[in-house]
Amino acid sequence: MEPVDGPLLRSLTPGVLAILVRRGADFAAAEDAVQDALVEAVRVWPADPPRDPKGWLVTVAWRRFLDQARADAARRRREDLVEEEPAPGPAPTSDDTLQLYFLCAHPSLSPSSAVALTLRAVGGLTTRQIARAYLVPEATMAQRISRAKRTVSGVRFDRPGDVATVLRVLYLVFNEGYSGDIDLAAEAIRLTRQLAAAVDHPEVSGLLALMLLHHARRAGRTAPDGSLVPLAEQDRTRWDTRAIAEGVGILQAALARDRLGEFQAQAAVAALHADAPTAAETDWVQIVEWYDELLRFTDSPVVRLNRAVAVGEADGPRAGLAALAALDPALPRHTAAAAYLHERDGDLALAARLYAEAAAKALTVPERDHLTRQAARLNTTRAAREG
Repeated sequence: MEPVDGPLLRSLTPGVLAILVRRGADFAAAEDAVQDALVEAVRVWPADPPRDPKGWLVTVAWRRFLDQARADAARRRREDLVEEEPAPGPAPTSDDTLQLYFLCAHPSLSPSSAVALTLRAVGGLTTRQIARAYLVPEATMAQRISRAKRTVSGVRFDRPGDVATVLRVLYLVFNEGYSGDIDLAAEAIRLTRQLAAAVDHPEVSGLLALMLLHHARRAGRTAPDGSLVPLAEQDRTRWDTRAIAEGVGILQAALARDRLGEFQAQAAVAALHADAPTAAETDWVQIVEWYDELLRFTDSPVVRLNRAVAVGEADGPRAGLAALAALDPALPRHTAAAAYLHERDGDLALAARLYAEAAAKALTVPERDHLTRQAARLNTTRAAREG
């Protein structure tokens, strides 16, 4: 027997959940029913795979929901739901996933709860993955998600959430797509395209452009052995020029509307990196200016850190170190940025020590290995000079 196609199940889950909610199931009960259907699929499909997997899941999940409704003795509502049970046949081909994003971004939820709920219900991430992203215990995140599910239970699709929250959710899903075993980045781009087609908003276009520009460089980010390749060392012939051209075109159209926002500013930085034929030809002065614009919308320590590195490229490493000195040293990647700027300033001993310290604080294994190699490279260079 063939094993169940896990990626297929994961891709179908949001649409099945959205169909149940649209038919009247409250969010929490619908998700429970869908999870039951997934368990049943894992049990049944290897021996008897359905011709219409989504339709099969919708039918089984709806019946599970009805069973629960009966168990709760909701007779009147139960009879209404039985009448609404869909006729046998293929599931609707319309994509309800985007509507589910809006439901999870309901105004009654805090932005952090909306993001967590969407990543769990639509993005398919585990509670553990979401907790790691938020740097909180798994139990804390589980409680947050449960509260969010209860909050949106009974809310229908005619009360959508906030576009800004949906954009942040989509961007987080996109970023998570690079580290998991599921290509959530491609799914986030697909949904953002849908949102851009449905909503006339320059920041939606800005986010789509940003995603395309980042995604275009994906092939160059890692070496064949899986090691991290810094932007300055990437083989730019591996970048997707078609995606870059599309992203730049979308960004230019959004900027022409003169309603600048956070995602448009980030996309402008990404476009300047993508437009440079070589790392040496990067327009760092303009990048610093765009970071200044970005700080008008979000006074983020991460943005300030990136700006400090850009200042070091535009005005020299000592100017970059001066900008970096104003930031909290405990900020993630602060030590790595300091190491890079000290290396450019010629202090190889200090830079090597800081690279080693940064490796110990690295957030991922590839990043740790890269920083360790940087420290080793500088120590080897110093030894050769002193020898």
